[in-house]
Amino acid sequence: MKIRDRYIAKTLLTYTLVVFFVWLGIYSFFNFLAELTSIGQENYTILKAFKYIIFQMPEVAYEQASPVILLGCVLGMGHLATTGQLLIFRVSGLSILKVTWLTIKIALIFIITIIIFGELLAPTLTSYAEKGRSEAFGTFNLSKNQNGFWIRDGDNYINVNNNIDGTLFNGITIIEASSTNKVDRVIYSNNAIFDGNSLKMSDAEIFSINENNNYHNISIKQRNLYNKTVSFDSDLVDSLEKEPKDLSTWTIIKQIQFLSDNKLRFGVFEVELYKRLVKPLSLIAMILMAMLFIFGSTRDVTLGRKIFFGVALGLSFELLSRVGAAVSLSFDYSPLLSSIAPAIIVIIISIVFLIKKSKS
Repeated sequence: MKIRDRYIAKTLLTYTLVVFFVWLGIYSFFNFLAELTSIGQENYTILKAFKYIIFQMPEVAYEQASPVILLGCVLGMGHLATTGQLLIFRVSGLSILKVTWLTIKIALIFIITIIIFGELLAPTLTSYAEKGRSEAFGTFNLSKNQNGFWIRDGDNYINVNNNIDGTLFNGITIIEASSTNKVDRVIYSNNAIFDGNSLKMSDAEIFSINENNNYHNISIKQRNLYNKTVSFDSDLVDSLEKEPKDLSTWTIIKQIQFLSDNKLRFGVFEVELYKRLVKPLSLIAMILMAMLFIFGSTRDVTLGRKIFFGVALGLSFELLSRVGAAVSLSFDYSPLLSSIAPAIIVIIISIVFLIKKSKS
């Protein structure tokens, strides 16, 4: 890499990091103000409030990565333009397309780093933060005990009244149906232990239903221990208590696979998955749109105003992309197409205009 290219990359990285830390600082400040009303209740101290805010930062950084990187890169390019450095670079032979490509490379390196960091650490740290805050208020066990769920596993329908901690269930009922959707057996137990592969039900009551000459005979058996193998795991059980946006990408993929195998709707998870996969492509589209304003003429409008319009248009594009992906659920068309098509269209149009500007 040439000295000139390294200087541009350093400038863009510096501005992006500054915006990144300022963004997190503003979030932390307002979040701390919100927590002030809770400090002093039960065992919730100011130190625990700080820990709660700090451990939530990776998730915030992950969710807000695209607008932060867009703003940082555009401000960096704006600094080069307002100080006349960008004009000198162009006179020395650096084309508009080359500058744009350098900006996109820096943005992609930054966002890929944040995505890896967010996928590996953000869910764990956020869960730890929520758990620590709940325990400080003495509400952790109570909140866990109140959550029950229904889940379909092949031809079995499983109901849990209380999910204690993801491994211990209270009031569990398993309805086993045949391929013709007739109930064959109903198994009930007050307590069950879930080890990630099977349900170990203690003092289980098994109600077998047999049809004979249009009559139904019900026989009852009792077992001290009954094991029921299931196809879902602990991650899927935990995901039942969370919104798709709070799950890791790997958990979303497993959730989609499980729901698909059991012929259940999984559109909400598909939308979230495609939104994440298309995030780098959407960032490229936003940067290209902003570059059209930076390299535009400043005779009628100041450069600062053009930068503002470029950033605002880029953020509006991301918002519309998210809305479009969600709307696809209502009109039942491909969420992948609704996520990727706008980005590709904007990229193609922006590249065409940038090529024209580079030749003028």
